[in-house]
Formats: sequence, C-alpha cells, structure tokens
Amino acid sequence: MAPTENATTATTATPGAPTGLQKAVRWHPPSYDIRVEEIPIPQIEHPDDAIVKITLAALCGSDLHIYRGHGGVSEVHTCGHEFIGEVVALGSSFGKDVKGRPALYSSLKVGDRIVSPFTVNCGECSVCRLGYTGRCPEGFLFGSPALNGGQAQYIRVPKAGGTLFNLSDPSTWSSSMSAEERKNALANLSDSSLLMLADILPTGVFAALQAINHPKVQPVLTGKPWPLCFTGAGDGVSILEEDRVFTAAIIGLGPVGVCAAISLLDTVSTGKIPFRIIAIDPNAARREKMKVVYDTIDASGKAGGEFSVLSIDEAKAKAKEWTNGVGCTAVLEVVGNVSALNLSYELVSAFGVIVSVGVHGEPPLPFTGRQVYNKNVSLDFGRCPARAMFPPAFDLLVKRQDIFGSIGEPASLIDSVVDFGKAAESYSAFDKGEVGKVIFDPWK
Repeated sequence: MAPTENATTATTATPGAPTGLQKAVRWHPPSYDIRVEEIPIPQIEHPDDAIVKITLAALCGSDLHIYRGHGGVSEVHTCGHEFIGEVVALGSSFGKDVKGRPALYSSLKVGDRIVSPFTVNCGECSVCRLGYTGRCPEGFLFGSPALNGGQAQYIRVPKAGGTLFNLSDPSTWSSSMSAEERKNALANLSDSSLLMLADILPTGVFAALQAINHPKVQPVLTGKPWPLCFTGAGDGVSILEEDRVFTAAIIGLGPVGVCAAISLLDTVSTGKIPFRIIAIDPNAARREKMKVVYDTIDASGKAGGEFSVLSIDEAKAKAKEWTNGVGCTAVLEVVGNVSALNLSYELVSAFGVIVSVGVHGEPPLPFTGRQVYNKNVSLDFGRCPARAMFPPAFDLLVKRQDIFGSIGEPASLIDSVVDFGKAAESYSAFDKGEVGKVIFDPWK
C-alpha cells in the first residue's frame, strides 16, 4: 500500500508539474470544523501517480460522517472524494507500451480530461479483475487521512492507470454505446454533469442493480417459483399476475437515493417489469425534490408501474396496502444509520432483500439473528465499486440529461456551484438538509 499522505509537507518537485501552495478545504477534529487553508501542491511520489488540476469537486453525503465526527477519524486532512479535472503530471510508468497493465499506463497523457471514482483501484489484482474495485487491497478512499481529497486545486492520484477514466479518449472504456456515440455524447456533457460519475450515480446504479438481480427477486421476474426460477424446469406452483409485481422501497432521498430511484425506475421500465416503488424520506424538501424529478422523467424511464413519494409513516401504510401486508420484495437503504435499517427490516417481506449502500459507522446492526432467520432476509451491504459501475452509470447519465444536465432547477440534483469561501457554510447547510448537491469551483 502507498504510505499515508502528509498533508502539509511538500515532496520533491515533479518536472513540469506546478509547485508552490494551493487552496484546499480541510477538516479539523473533533467535528464540524471546516477551514480553507493553503497547503503544498502535491507532487509525484510513485511512478504510477498522476497529478490532476481539479476543475470541479463536490460535497457528498458521505463527507458528513467525518464532518460530524462519526467517521473514526482524528487527523486533519483535505476533504472530498468526487472530482473532475485535467492531468498536469504523470509518473514514469506512463507513456510506454505497457504489456499486462491497465491500458491507461500506455495511453494517458498530460492534458487529458479525467474523472475519478472515489477510491483508488490498482486494476491489476484479482479483486479488481472480478469487478470489486471498491475493495482493492491497494486502494484508499480520497478525502481521508490516508489520502488527501479532491476539494482542492490539485490532487495526487495513486495507481492512476487503474483508477482514472480518460474523458479525452472514450475508446478506453466500455459502454453500450459505440466509441463514436460516446465521443458525441461527451461533447454535450458539462463537467458538473460528468462529476456525478465519481460517486453518487454509480452508487445509485449499484444499489438498483443489486436489488433487481438478487436471487430472492427472481421468482417475481421470471414468473416461476423458487427454485424453479433458476432452472426453468417444471411447472411448479402457478404464479398469479399480482405475484409478478416488483415491489420496492427506497429509504433516503438525498442525491444518492434520487440516483437509485432514477436507476431502478429505468431498469424496471425498460425491462417491462410491472412495479410499485415507494420512495421515503422524513425531510419534506427532499420528498418534494423527488416528486419533481419523477414528474420530469419521460415515459421511457418510468412506464409500467406506480411510484409514490412518502414520509415514514405514510410509507408503512402504503407498503401494507400495496402488498396485502406481505412487505416489499426489496428495500434499498441509502442513509447509513440504525433507524433506516430498522425501517428496512419492517418493510421487507419474508424472503426479501435489504440492499444497503449507506455508509455505516460503529453502531451494531439492529437485527438479532433470530429476526433475520425468522424472515429469511438477505442483507447486502457495502461500498460501491465505482470504477466497475462507471459504464452503466455513464449510459444512464447520457439518457437522463433531463435530470443530470442542469444546475439550480427544481428537478436538478445539483443546487449550486460555489467557491471555497462558502465551504464551511455549504457543509453546515447540507448537514441540516437545507440544500442538495453542492459543487465547489476551486478557481472562483
């Protein structure tokens, strides 16, 4: 693993790279202390490194765990794990015809535009090859004491050839679109829109993908009872049309929850899967945002079912009404606290699945073994492998520019783009649920 970064000590200057001081948004322990400070511009420390000049960085709900003092962190560091920018320096591993390593070591150049997933991924180990990039043994989370984050003017990206996506050369990553279609799409996408590929959109797609592809959901999708849904053999018990309605709940309607809802709606609609989805949040402003987003999506992204945005108590009543008291086939938990997990357990059906992509802390899970056993509930927890999820997230980003392409509109996920001078104010307002997604322009 790479060494823990020293945030205040400059390393040896990198030929061709900027030197001197930069502005950065920094967290100070124990909690709620955000400062904009001058720190050294990072330099190349390893041959696999890249230095990126950041054009935009975002404030994410996950940043609030450390902000509130709940992240188990006690060291000052540069915040943020969502950033987009331009390569200004590369280590000596780049620019060669490298065999057996990620392609970007051969093709990435100074001047290329990039977007980064929120974790470092080597792209060369078994974990990465299997697509579980969020848990690469060589990986670190940007915006932690181990690795300075993207709410700065420059950032060092370790294992850059296995981590970054080259927006200047779309032929270097996969998509359902052709390379030419990707190139044309990129020409019409703003940096603020592309920035969502760093975390919130891949994580939303990840949650939806895990839910709809879970083994427990297959009887609903195939029309065959368990376990014939896997073999296709035999007639088995007759399944009624009402049994084939996919019923789901999404708990938490922050930016990631909205992305999960958009992705799940798109999946069931394009797959012609009858559905009933309940979107839940105790915050009235977030519920209103979700309603406007849903109304803005055209029929191609939501046809074939019912969608209801409700408070917690309303959602409990609606789930009972829609399922005759059975419960939801799948629950997507996008909050990351005990109360959200308790609600998930209450809403999920027997033989259902709880998919949790919320960032959880030290409190233990609120279920006993007996409770989980008695419902045959499957629990699917953890970090999104953002790099692996980039291709489907990019395709959805292009398709849903009616939501992802604007700033400050009623249906926009991004509320505003601000300078670093408003960093402390933005963290406070986001923490209180007073604003949605905020983006920092480090050069304003």
